[in-house]
Amino acid sequence: MRTYLSSAIIGFSIIVTAAIFSHSFKNRNKTNNIISVTGLGKKDFVSDLIVWSGNFSEKSTNLKEAYASLDSKHDRIRQYLISKGISDDKIVFSAVNISKEYDEEFNKDGEKTKSVFTGYSLTQVVHVESSEVDKVENISRQVSELINSGIEFYSNPPQYYYTKLAELKIQMIAEATKDANLRAKKIAENSDSKVGHLKNADMGVFQITAQNSSEDYSSGGSFNTSSKKKTASITMKLEYEVE
Repeated sequence: MRTYLSSAIIGFSIIVTAAIFSHSFKNRNKTNNIISVTGLGKKDFVSDLIVWSGNFSEKSTNLKEAYASLDSKHDRIRQYLISKGISDDKIVFSAVNISKEYDEEFNKDGEKTKSVFTGYSLTQVVHVESSEVDKVENISRQVSELINSGIEFYSNPPQYYYTKLAELKIQMIAEATKDANLRAKKIAENSDSKVGHLKNADMGVFQITAQNSSEDYSSGGSFNTSSKKKTASITMKLEYEVE
């Protein structure tokens, strides 16, 4: 009786062990039967918003006179921009920045002996934000006209943006997903298999670079603002079961 019982226990153990081994083997094969592919979504577009700024200044030992002169330049710059077709509500002037300037005097040993006040320096920035990209871009290149009229004006390079990035990003995710799916189907087809259920999907970094440039991508996502014409790209990594 004891021998029979021992044999039964051993037999049962063998059956359980075989079942566990079979289950593990199947799960291992199931895990291995995965296709991992990366799809690309890419689109060229033109910026629809421009931001441009420039600054001008005045210097005088008399603060009141410096203010009056800067205010005159302020009015002339505003009128100039309006004459070029920029609406008044798009022209924003910053607060006036005031600083005192000094000349340092030194002795023969190179030690500073005193500071001599030379005047007040007043600086103001004008800022234009507009959907009329070409118009503002042209104005930013014509500011020499202000200089020729006697205003020392420093123009900054325009910055270009796109107001429909959210919609663009959705379109590109769809394009990248479609591209990845086609790649997966092609791989499966060449191995006499077919694509099964989607197991995982990971979105890559959204990048915006200048068109036809060698601008590097960034791990955190690049966002070009110096070019009017841009290229946006995004990747999607998909994992499918293979049947």
